[in-house]
Amino acid sequence: MNFLFKSKLKNPQELVKIVREAVQKLSVGDNRKAQDDIAKALSSMRAMLSGDGDHDVSPEQVAQLSQEMYKNDLLPLLVTHMGRFEFETKKDAVHIFNTLLRRQIGSRWPTVEYLCTRETTLTALIRGYENPDIALNCGMILRECAKHESLARLVLYAPPFYNFFDYVELNTFDVASDAFASFKDILTRHKPMVAEFLKANYDPFFTRYDKLLHSNNYVTKRQSLKLLGEMLLDRSNYHTMTRYITSDVNLRLIMTLLRDKSKNIQYEAFHVFKIFVANPNKSKPVSDILRKNKDRLLTFLSSFQNDRKDDEQFGDEKAFLIKQIQAM
Repeated sequence: MNFLFKSKLKNPQELVKIVREAVQKLSVGDNRKAQDDIAKALSSMRAMLSGDGDHDVSPEQVAQLSQEMYKNDLLPLLVTHMGRFEFETKKDAVHIFNTLLRRQIGSRWPTVEYLCTRETTLTALIRGYENPDIALNCGMILRECAKHESLARLVLYAPPFYNFFDYVELNTFDVASDAFASFKDILTRHKPMVAEFLKANYDPFFTRYDKLLHSNNYVTKRQSLKLLGEMLLDRSNYHTMTRYITSDVNLRLIMTLLRDKSKNIQYEAFHVFKIFVANPNKSKPVSDILRKNKDRLLTFLSSFQNDRKDDEQFGDEKAFLIKQIQAM
């Protein structure tokens, strides 16, 4: 008559112990049993945290499981060994990690507080992009972490953050796209914090960013150019914007991209170019370039993407730029 009763989950302490012990056996010979033990335990943890057809969520058990995982550093362990997990087990690990990240008690976020003391776990998540087998899993966790400013700050100031400039250029499209999604999230979600970072790290950041705008990869170039426009036009980044648009080197690059063979890249370059032209306090090098190329720019802009007849804002902005250049 056992089928009349719900199956009994192991308690949190047992589940954490099973995973910790099984993980240690993954690299030893035949690890079939270890894989099965981890899969079953993580599946039970997922059910405990989110419920399933047989079990309801118990706040007491959720609290016990959370504390047991923190006490035994299970979250760092899941990230470190994720590359050895099977496909469904990886999905369960991500679900557990992100569910705990979303757990709030009053004004506190216990898992966020815990991870603030485990910076190496965030570093490992960033470096997850170096392993195609776990890149997308790590990306999902990283973007959930980035929702919290304290964790986003640790990611932004971690030395491996600059690895993103390589990850977004990887040959594997899915991994490169996911890396760019995480990169963009970190740079746009907590604006005052990012503004402070860009101000303090302008040279190293834009030295690397400039290479993305020269990329031979169409997607990388287009996404990077669009993100650049968004960052420069954001009021929080006023200091960075004013510094960027005083550079004649930057202006030359954007003018080159205005003539790119891709109309989409031309369009994104236009939204950066307009910031240079609209600036009432242009630097002398920038003014000199615009004056020197005045006639060619007016001819170019008069026929620039005239097929965008339904985009009134674009038409108004183009007319404004033409007027500004004519007045120089």
